[in-house]
Amino acid sequence: MLSVLTIGLTCGIAAPAHAKATADLVTTTGRAGKTVALTFDDGPDPDNTPALLEVLHKYQVKAVFCLVGDQARNHPDLVRRIVLHGHTLCNHSMHHDDLGDWSAADIRADLLEASKAIREAVPGARIPYFRAPYGSWGQSPQVAADLGMQPLGWTVEVADWEQPGTSELVRRLNEQLTPGAVVLLHDGIGDRSQTVQAVDQVIPRWQAQDWIFTRPARPVQPSMIVLRLG
Repeated sequence: MLSVLTIGLTCGIAAPAHAKATADLVTTTGRAGKTVALTFDDGPDPDNTPALLEVLHKYQVKAVFCLVGDQARNHPDLVRRIVLHGHTLCNHSMHHDDLGDWSAADIRADLLEASKAIREAVPGARIPYFRAPYGSWGQSPQVAADLGMQPLGWTVEVADWEQPGTSELVRRLNEQLTPGAVVLLHDGIGDRSQTVQAVDQVIPRWQAQDWIFTRPARPVQPSMIVLRLG
């Protein structure tokens, strides 16, 4: 007679399912080898975001867009374009405030409002990540996790808000790139044309060097498979 035994595995026999979000900051792709994830904060912006989307489309690269609720509400068409291009959404707070010393209740209200603003443009949109403005986390990681969003950090940050010049941004990106890196860049709140131009230069170079563009890691729960034993 055959018996059925169900066990949990973390290997790649079956496609893993995403587990509940945790309060741990994700700062890597979670994949071995030459992998990198591009993330863009503070948009959507009517000038920079369309230009960036064209660059990413040209090279068939997907990224994470960390959206500010105010910006999403002002530019719902751009939120829809981001989703239609196959990119991943991230909640970046409602007004881009420093949440570092806020109460958990106030943070929760802010994040819920920001997610609502995003979903006004794209009803039912999946928002798997949250990133705190200024990297000032306070109690927000646990609040975000309770709302189903994984706190998203970074490993590469090139201070593109300084507008040091496209060539300098390219140099910084090449210098800091490491396997599994999550790259922090910006497409909103100011002139980000240098960032767009830098991305247009580094993507083909990294692709030629066999780098794979992917998304930041998410917690994974063991896959459940059934073994039939004689």
